[in-house]
Amino acid sequence: MAAEFFALQKQGTWTYRRKFHSDDSVARFKARLVALGNQQELGYNYVETFSSVAKLPTIRVLFTLALYHDGKIHQLDIENAFLYGTLDDTVYMRQPKGFEDSLHPHHVCLLRKEIYGLRQTPRQWYTTFSNYLTKLGFHHSKSDPSLLTFRKGSAHIFLLVYTDDILVTDNDEAAISEILTKLHTEFSLKHLGHDNHFLGINIQHTADTYFLSQQSYANSIIQQSNLLKCNPVANPSSTKQPTDIPLDPNWSDPSLYRQLTGALQYLTITHPDIAYAVNNLSQHMHDPQPTHLLMFKRLLRYRKGMAHFGLPITKSDLCLRTYSDADWASDPVTRKSTSGYCTFLGNTLISWAVKKQTTVSRSSTESEYRALTAATTDTIWLKRLLTDFQAPHDQPIDLYCDNTSAIALANNPVFHARTKHIETDHRFLRENIINNHIRLLPIKTVDQITDLLTKPLSTTRFKLLRSKLTISPYPFICGGIS
Repeated sequence: MAAEFFALQKQGTWTYRRKFHSDDSVARFKARLVALGNQQELGYNYVETFSSVAKLPTIRVLFTLALYHDGKIHQLDIENAFLYGTLDDTVYMRQPKGFEDSLHPHHVCLLRKEIYGLRQTPRQWYTTFSNYLTKLGFHHSKSDPSLLTFRKGSAHIFLLVYTDDILVTDNDEAAISEILTKLHTEFSLKHLGHDNHFLGINIQHTADTYFLSQQSYANSIIQQSNLLKCNPVANPSSTKQPTDIPLDPNWSDPSLYRQLTGALQYLTITHPDIAYAVNNLSQHMHDPQPTHLLMFKRLLRYRKGMAHFGLPITKSDLCLRTYSDADWASDPVTRKSTSGYCTFLGNTLISWAVKKQTTVSRSSTESEYRALTAATTDTIWLKRLLTDFQAPHDQPIDLYCDNTSAIALANNPVFHARTKHIETDHRFLRENIINNHIRLLPIKTVDQITDLLTKPLSTTRFKLLRSKLTISPYPFICGGIS
C-alpha cells in the first residue's frame, strides 16, 4: 500500500540560479519549484534514493577510447529531467507560492510526477530513463551501471549517464542520429554538440588530445579563502612543518576549513598531484589545528601557480599498467600506513587513489601488500570495463611495486606463520596472479610514480613525478604552444 505524505508542513520553495557557459558568461536564468524533502521520513515517505552516476575512471576511459577509434563524443542534456520520473508513493504538497487557489486556499496538491527536492526523485528519473534505453536495445554494463551499450550490426554506441548529463560516442553517425531522434520524441533533449564542458570540467580537444581542467572552479575556491593576492609555491606539501605557528583570526571558524577542504576533493578529478595533500587535510576536518590551516593555505598557493595546468587524455595504445606503493606507518598518531596507486591506459592516467589503511601494518611488507590488493581490485575492475567497451585486455596487466618482499609473498604459494595476521581477503591477490590476470613486476624506488600520492616530497622530485603523471600546462595558449 502506498504511503501517504502529509508531512510537508511548509510550501514548496522556489529556487533561482544562473547557468553559465564554459567561458563563465551567463547562459540563462532558471527558476525551479523544489519540494521540502528534508521533512520526509525514511521508510514512510521513501525507501530507495540511490541513483547510479558514472564513475570518473569510466569517463576518462570513454574519452581515451573515443580518441583511439577516431570517434566523436556528443554531449546531451535533459531539460527538467527529474520531472519525468513517475511517483510511486502518494505525496501531497501545499500550494506553491504565487500559484495559490484563492477559492480553495487550504487545498493541497497531489503530486503525480516526481518533483525536485523529493529524496526519491533522482532514483526514479534514472529508472525511467534507463528503462526507455533498454527498450531501444541498450544494455547495462556489468562494471558500471551508468554505462549503457548498444550494438546492432557494425554499429556500437556507448552512452554514459551522470544524472541528467549524458555523453554518447559511436562508430556510426547514422545509428546515433536514429537514437537521438527517438530520445527527442520521449524527452526534452538538448544536443550540446561536441563536449566542451562536463560536470564543471572544461574540455578542450584537438584531433588526438583531450585536455581536462578546472580553472574556474579552482579560482572560486581561492576567492572564497581570500587568498587571491597570495604568492604561489611550487610544492603543495612540505617535508618539514614549522613548530611555532601563530593563530589566524580569519580562520577562527572551522566550518570554512571543512567547506573548502570538501571542495578541494572535487578538484582532484583533474589534479592527482594534490591528492595526497587533500587526503591529509581531510583527516583533520573534525578539529583543524593551526598546522592544518598552514597546510591548507600552502595547497591553495600551489594551485594558484598551477592555474593553466590540467590532465591531458592522449591518443595511444590500450595497454593497462598500474603502479602501487605504500608509506609504512606514516601517520604519527595512529601509525597507520598510506596506500596509493595509479593506473594508465596507454599514456593516459585514468584512475588513481590515496587512502589511509584501516588497520596498522606490522611491517613495510604488509603495508605494501595491502596497497597491492587495493590496486589489484581497481585494475581488475578496469579490465572488465574495457571488455564492456569492446576493448578486451587479454594480456596480464603489469602491476609495478618497489617492495621485493611483497612481490615474493604474493608469488609464494606457501603461507608462512609470519603472514597469518594479514587478512584472508588479501589472498585474492595470489589468485589473480595464478589466473594470469595480473603480473607483478619490480620497479626501482626512484621510478615509483605513486610516491607522489603517498608522502610529501622534495620539490625537485615532486615535479619529476608530476610530469610522469602527465599533468601538463594548458596546450592551447598562444596559438597552441604552451
